[in-house]
Amino acid sequence: MWLIFTLLTTLLWGFADLFYKKGARGGEERYSHLLTGITVGLVMGAQAIYMLIFGDIGYNPINILIYLPVSLFYIISMVVGYLGLKYLELSINSPVENSSGAVVCILCLIFLGQKLDLLSAAAVIVITLGILLLGWIERTRSADIRPEDKKYSKSVFALVFPLIYCVLDAMGTFFDAFYLDDIETTPLVGVTEETFENVANVSYELTFLITAIILLFYILVIKREKIELPKQGDKLAAAVFETAGQYFYVFAMSGNAVIAAPTISAYCVVSAMLAGIFLKEKLKPLQYVAIAAVIVGIILLGIAEGLAE
Repeated sequence: MWLIFTLLTTLLWGFADLFYKKGARGGEERYSHLLTGITVGLVMGAQAIYMLIFGDIGYNPINILIYLPVSLFYIISMVVGYLGLKYLELSINSPVENSSGAVVCILCLIFLGQKLDLLSAAAVIVITLGILLLGWIERTRSADIRPEDKKYSKSVFALVFPLIYCVLDAMGTFFDAFYLDDIETTPLVGVTEETFENVANVSYELTFLITAIILLFYILVIKREKIELPKQGDKLAAAVFETAGQYFYVFAMSGNAVIAAPTISAYCVVSAMLAGIFLKEKLKPLQYVAIAAVIVGIILLGIAEGLAE
């Protein structure tokens, strides 16, 4: 079953990326990124409430505050990622965002004094070169645009958003290690070996729900914007795919992490394929080379992570 869960997670997150992109309507919806965050928060909140009622995890609400630093890193990174999808092709955005594993390796190297194995080091180098190449291509493309059309070009600026996502997501993963590495040292309250990962996940989802309510108040009351519900279908689909993928992810990783980790980490391949099929995205040959390099690096990192389990 773990293989089925692995494939389901990979496909679900690939489709989530597709609908995230479709829901990023650029100038058509001024706060489309916040609306996406609201939708994801509401769906994840529903999942968390379901777990509280039927999951039998013995949840202590204080864990929301204990896990808050990690939750905020993840939530802010996702909202920034939704904003970036307004300006950049999904085929580029998704691989760059999923390079966060390379940043985690660097953080462990700097702050924890850990040494990188050869496979991880090679992966970090390949990912870095791929991202640098993407940045160079975007800068070159910007230089070719006529001055009167500059306002319509996002150029290198667009690459900033997935890079910010990458760093923030990596910070969340890095600090996650302090909470989930060992049941004996976790600061989470009232957890067991069987429940502490679910407790962390529920804390994250409840925080996302609270964030969604705050953002909803901001848009409706403070900014006095109207939300056109018929236009939120893509965002809702993305939220459902995201939450479902997260649910199956736990079972996939607990079954066989050596194979599941690299497979799931390469879900950006599915995203890129779906972007080509459904969004008709077409890139320059060098951009495909750079994206391929990033994806290869991500898969190598996933393999290294799986072997370390």
